[in-house]
Amino acid sequence: MADLAALTRNAVKVLPEGELERKLGLGRPLRVKLGIDPTARDIHIGNAIPLQRMRAFQDQGHTGILIVGDYTARVGDPSGRSKERRVLSDEQIDENARLYFDQALRILDPGRTELRFNSEWLGKLDFAEILRLTRTITVSRLLERNDFERRFRDNQPISVSEFLYPLMQAYDSVAIRADVELGGTDQEYNLLTGRDVQLAYGQEPQVALTTPLIMGPNGTQKMSASLQNYIGITEPAQEMYGKAMSCVDELMPDYYRLCLEAGDAPPADPYAAKREFARRLVERWHGPEAAAAAEAGFDRMFKEKRATEDAPVLELPEADPVHVPALLADHGLAGSRGEARRLISQGGVRVDGEPLGADELDVPRSRMAGAELRVGRRFARVAP
Repeated sequence: MADLAALTRNAVKVLPEGELERKLGLGRPLRVKLGIDPTARDIHIGNAIPLQRMRAFQDQGHTGILIVGDYTARVGDPSGRSKERRVLSDEQIDENARLYFDQALRILDPGRTELRFNSEWLGKLDFAEILRLTRTITVSRLLERNDFERRFRDNQPISVSEFLYPLMQAYDSVAIRADVELGGTDQEYNLLTGRDVQLAYGQEPQVALTTPLIMGPNGTQKMSASLQNYIGITEPAQEMYGKAMSCVDELMPDYYRLCLEAGDAPPADPYAAKREFARRLVERWHGPEAAAAAEAGFDRMFKEKRATEDAPVLELPEADPVHVPALLADHGLAGSRGEARRLISQGGVRVDGEPLGADELDVPRSRMAGAELRVGRRFARVAP
């Protein structure tokens, strides 16, 4: 017998009402779809919420179909956007897709997961088939979307390709014959469009199950890798712990419930709540030993105000002055020189405790030699 409570835990809506129960009674494994556009390199703990629901279906014998939207990413999901998304290069999309696969399988059951790229079918549609797809929905229906309606009212551009996005996502459901589609609350329109398009193609419509969106650590924007406002599930244990400790206090009840799937409430003391959350989060993704080490490292960094004993030692280049973005990127303290420049501009790079100014990209070698560096929540020492 299906455990409906486990399948729908933390769900916001399950539409239409009663349809999931009916499908579970069909006596066959359901095909449960979740699509992710590879617009960033990391799966974060917000992305993990619908992935956890997919795993719950898998644990009850159903099949999870994880669709990496390598083709739809070339359009960009307009959901919640006030302007058209920047389109990534093919190389970026392919690399991000590979990383998404690897990370998602830390949550999903590989034996019950189909990993698919939607270029498999969308890339093969000829113009006649695209026209058939567009006839399944009207422009007035598309303009019912809050983001489209708002942009239309404010005379903001809406490209035809953005109108096609929900249809492309819906066609994914047709291609894989989805019984259930999972997605965040911002995807409700797209998931329901999938039902309409499946019906137009002679298929039984899918159930739409939406899960909550969560705010990122800063508490002012939804969690997003592209906004650099997230906690990634594969981030180093020390970085993950530090990010968790930086979260605003008000996030703890939602983070306990949604990210830990914990039945217990956080401690009343905000600092104690964050410490417990940080420890349990790192333990979940890295194990108990890594969690204990991250907690001890955090205490050394922030309670004792000194770098960890195992902080890396950076060798300075011969050049004088030292170009700090290159130094950080070359030693893995920033993902790229551009990211390093952003950190510097935000006051996130300190030399012996003093933040570098936004224009201090080149620093005298004498100031850097032997200094202690803090980059975000990470420490390093510079060789004399």
